[in-house]
Amino acid sequence: MAGLSEAIDLDEIAVGLPRRIHDVTADHAADAPDRIALVEGGVGWSYRDLDRRVSETAAVLSSLGVRAGDRMIIVSENCISLAALLLAASRIDAWAIVANPRLSARELDQIRDHSGARRMFFASDVSKEAAAHASRLGAENRQLGPLPNIGVGPLNENATVEPVEADPAKQLAVLIYTSGTTGTPKGVMLSHDNLLISARTTAHFRKMNRDDKIYLVLPISHIVGISLLIMTLMVGGTVRMVSKFDPAATAKALAEEGITILNGVPATYQRLLEYKSVSGLHRLDPGSLRLIAVAGAPLDLNLKSRVEQELGLPLLNGYGITECSPGISGVRFDAPRADQAVGTLLPGIEGRIRTLDGRPASKGEVGELHVRGRNVMRGYYRAPELTAKVIDSEGWFNTGDLARFDGDCLYIVGRTKEMIIRSGFNVYPAEVEAVLSSHKDVVQCAVVGRAADGNEDVVVFVQLLPGTQVTPADLMSFVRIQLTSYKRPSEIIVLDALPATSTGKILKHKLAESLRAEGGVPPAPIVPLRTQQI
Repeated sequence: MAGLSEAIDLDEIAVGLPRRIHDVTADHAADAPDRIALVEGGVGWSYRDLDRRVSETAAVLSSLGVRAGDRMIIVSENCISLAALLLAASRIDAWAIVANPRLSARELDQIRDHSGARRMFFASDVSKEAAAHASRLGAENRQLGPLPNIGVGPLNENATVEPVEADPAKQLAVLIYTSGTTGTPKGVMLSHDNLLISARTTAHFRKMNRDDKIYLVLPISHIVGISLLIMTLMVGGTVRMVSKFDPAATAKALAEEGITILNGVPATYQRLLEYKSVSGLHRLDPGSLRLIAVAGAPLDLNLKSRVEQELGLPLLNGYGITECSPGISGVRFDAPRADQAVGTLLPGIEGRIRTLDGRPASKGEVGELHVRGRNVMRGYYRAPELTAKVIDSEGWFNTGDLARFDGDCLYIVGRTKEMIIRSGFNVYPAEVEAVLSSHKDVVQCAVVGRAADGNEDVVVFVQLLPGTQVTPADLMSFVRIQLTSYKRPSEIIVLDALPATSTGKILKHKLAESLRAEGGVPPAPIVPLRTQQI
C-alpha cells in the first residue's frame, strides 16, 4: 500500500530554493534589512545584523583553521550565537555538529572522536554545562568576531577534510548524532538540499510568512530545532530563541510577545497545562498564536483535547525522523483532525508500507513504513554498511516504524525497533544497557520503555552478582555522570534473574508486560528484589 504525497508540484514549491542554508537570509537582508530575525531575551538581531555578523563569524572560523570539508562541533543551548555559528559553518562549507550541552563527557567525546572534528566551540555564557565541557576540554574563552564569550577548543591537527560539492544535494550541511541501536554514535549526514526542501515544504503547508514569530524551545541540537530555525528565516519571520523550557516563561511569552507559532512535544503541552493548574490561572492567554503543533512522541487524545480547549486552536500532529530532515507527514493547517493521525505526506515524499517479510502491505494493513524523497539523508557518516541496511538501491528509506494508511492519511502504530521516545528525544536501550553493563557488579540488564502521561519512562531491569551490596541508588549514581538527563533511568529494578530463552536471549516483552501490570509491579515469577526511582 503506497501513500501519495499532496498533489502539488514540488518543483513549484522549490522555485528559488537557495544552494546553502546560510543563503536563506540573503533576500530579506536586501529587501527588509531592519526586520528582526532573531530575539534572545532583550537582544534582537535584524536581518542586516544577521547577514553581516554571520560573515564576520565565518571569517573568524577560517582564521582559526576551520576549513571547507571540516567538521566543527557547537556545544550550545538555543541562542543567537548558536544560530550565527551554524550559518557561518555553512558559509565556509564546513559541516556543523550541534551538540546538546547536557550530554555527558563520555557522550560528547564519542561524537568528537567519531566525527574527527577540527575544532569545538562552546556557548559558555548560555549554559553552565557547556562551560563545564569547555573547561574540561581546555577551551579558551574569547570574543569570536561579534560573538562574546565563546569557548574555542584546541585545533585538531589530524582532522581530514571531506570533499566539497557545489551541488547542494551532495554537500553536507550538518551531522546529527544519534546513538543508534548499537549504543555507539551514528552520524546522520544531511545535505543543504535535505534541510532546505524539508523546511520549504513544511513552511508551505503551514502558510508561514514574514509576520510569523516562532517560539523556538525545541533544541537546535535536534533536527526539528534546526528545521524550525531555517524555515522561519526562509520566510522572513522572527525566531524567539529559548535556551531551556520553562512553562511559566512560555506562558508569559505567549501572552505578551506576539508569538504566532509554538512547536513542542507532548510533554511541552502537558507541563503548560500543569503550570496553569498550579499557578491558579483562569486560562492560558494564547496571545497572537495562530498555529500549535506537536511531534516527537505519541499524542494522547485526552491531552490533545485539553490543549485545544485551553488555547482555542487545533493541535496539529506530525511525524518525522532525523534521517528525513525531519518532516515526513503532518496534519494540515486547514484540515485539522480529531484523531491520532499524523496527517498526509509532505509534498515530494513518497511512502509505502511493507510487511516485515518485505511484501507490499494490503490496503489498511500495518507494516513498516518506507519513504523516498529529497529529504532523505545521504547516509550515516563513516558507516556504509549501516546505510545500506536502511536505504535500498532505489532510494527507499526504511523508517523502522510500524504504520498504516487510511486513504492518504498516515497513522503510526508502533516501532519495530526498541527505541524509547522521552520528551521528544530518542533513547536507545543499547546505549543505556552498555553503560550499566560496565558496572563491575552488573551481570546483565535490559532497558524497556513505560508509557507515562503522554511520555515514556526509561526503566532498567538489572541482575547483579550474587552477594553484592550495590543498591539501585548506587547504580543511579553510576549512570548519572555518564548519561544525559533524558537517557537516565526513571527506575532501576533489581531482579534475581532476568527472564530469558533457552539460548539466553532476554525476553524484553515479558519485562514490558510486567510494567503494564496493575501498579507497575512485576508479577511472579518476575519478582523485584530492590528498586530505585527518580
